[in-house]
This record gives sequence, C-alpha cells and structure tokens, in this order.
Amino acid sequence: MTIPPKTLISPEHQPSISRRKLLKDSANLALGAAALSLAHEMAVETSVAGTSNAPLGNGKVIDCHAHLTHHSRSTWEEDDRKLIEAADKLLIDQLCCSTLTPRRPATAEGFRECNTWTAEGMRRFPGRVLGYCYVNPGYGREALEEIRRCVEDRGFIGIKLYNEYTCTEPVVFPVVELAIELGVPILHHAGHSHYFMEDQPRISDGGHFAELAERYPEAMLICAHISGGGDWEWTVKALRHAPNVMLDTSGSVTDEGTVEMAVDVAGADRVVFGCDMSMTAGVGKIRGANLSSQDKQKILSGNMKRLFGRRKS
Repeated sequence: MTIPPKTLISPEHQPSISRRKLLKDSANLALGAAALSLAHEMAVETSVAGTSNAPLGNGKVIDCHAHLTHHSRSTWEEDDRKLIEAADKLLIDQLCCSTLTPRRPATAEGFRECNTWTAEGMRRFPGRVLGYCYVNPGYGREALEEIRRCVEDRGFIGIKLYNEYTCTEPVVFPVVELAIELGVPILHHAGHSHYFMEDQPRISDGGHFAELAERYPEAMLICAHISGGGDWEWTVKALRHAPNVMLDTSGSVTDEGTVEMAVDVAGADRVVFGCDMSMTAGVGKIRGANLSSQDKQKILSGNMKRLFGRRKS
C-alpha cells in the first residue's frame, strides 16, 4: 500500500491568526472548560446525595450545645448577636443555650442571674435560642426551685450542669430525678484527661455517665463535647452500653473519625450535633463525616426533637 505524500502548504497560503483572535479563542476555551468542570462537580454532588459528601441537607439543624455571654462582659450584646449571625451563615436553625458564671462553683444568686439572662436571650431571638437552666446542685432546694421555674414558667428545654460535682455524687441525684419528672434532658460538662485537671477536680467522664445512666435508666443525659475533653475514643467506648446517654459531637478537637466512631459504637440514634461555640468546626465534622444523609439528619436535629418530645405537660 502506497502512502501518499503529505500535502505541503506554502507559507503564503497558511491562514494568519492575529494576537487578539488567539487570546479570544483561548478565553473561550477556558470558559468552556470551567463550565464543563462545574457541570461535572454538580453531577457528582447529585450522584452522591446520601453519602459521605452530601451537604447538611434541607432538614432542620439544632445545635444542642451553645452559650450566651455573661453580662459582666462589656461586649455581651454584640457577642450574642454574632452567635446568631454565625448560625445564620452556617444554616443552624436553633441553638440550645445556657449562660454560665465566669467562675465556679456558682452561687445560687449567680446561676439565677445567668438564667434570667438566658430567658432574655430567648425573647431577643425568638425561636432561635432555646434555654438550658444552669444550676449548681450543691444548693439543693434553691437549685431545684430554679429548675422548676425555668422549665415550667419560662419554657426552658433542659438543664445544664457543669463541673461543680461529678455526676455520680449523691448531691446530683435530686436534679436528675426532677429532670425525669419534667421530661427534660441534662447536658453535663464532661471530659477524660490523661492528667489530673487541677481546675476541674470533679469533672465527669464517660464512665461516670454510664454509672449514672444505669442508676436512672429513665433519665435523658447528654455527654458534652466528646471531641473537646481529652480522650474521645475512651469516652465513646465507655458509653457503649449506656443507651440513655447521648453523645454531643461538639468540641475544638477536629480529629478525623470522631463522629463516625460515635455512630459505629453507640448508633446514629444516640449522637447529637453540637458546636460549643466552635461553629465552623462543629458543622465541618458533620458535613465531612462518612455517614448517610439519613444518619446525618438524625444527628443534626432528629434526635434532639425526640428528646423534646418526651417533655411532660
């Protein structure tokens, strides 16, 4: 087979391309490539709906762990407004908030003042801020009266306990029993450190919560910030067999796999979304988690709605 010789085009017959045309054609090619790339990304996003790359979704988002600012800080009003603005940007619909005293243990006067400010925050941001009643269980009758007033009269959704007492100390039991009576959850500060924390000698950990849960199986307990209080793997494992303890995803630690492990060990029905003021990190953990969209929606709001539904009238 004979291959015909190449046809040569003489220089004078070659088409000329101006610099302007070359730049214009290059720009059109670049725009076309960008459009194809965007279309591909949109197709991928659509095709993986319900997988680990799915966005937060269209359902409601409830942050189970947030704080309003103590009014001793001169910028408290601006700080609270910035919290709501951050929630707006991150598509968080509601924030379950408490106000804490700057120093602990809190006095009765101190926690009553904080709860008054939380109630004011609920009025300033109606439908956005849901209140936790913060108390120091050591004040006994005064703490119980404050809880009842906040839940029954002010519409608070739960109770916030900090580190004044380990949750297994008998002084805490009346608070748990009242929470059961009222049908509201307790969000309790927690952590499991590998060293003694001098400023928190009575901090509760997953083992304490498991013990309290066994004593009060009717209680609705939320173990705060599993990824913000030391050894989160230990905490998750310690709560494996405590079905009435929810695991709050908040915390400043952004180790990969925290949310996935919590779901693997405890189940998606026992994990609740929280930020504890680490807003973008809190959202990023859920958005990036290798979970189905159904499990993510349980974590983002479904499980908290279920707790709210157990409230006694």
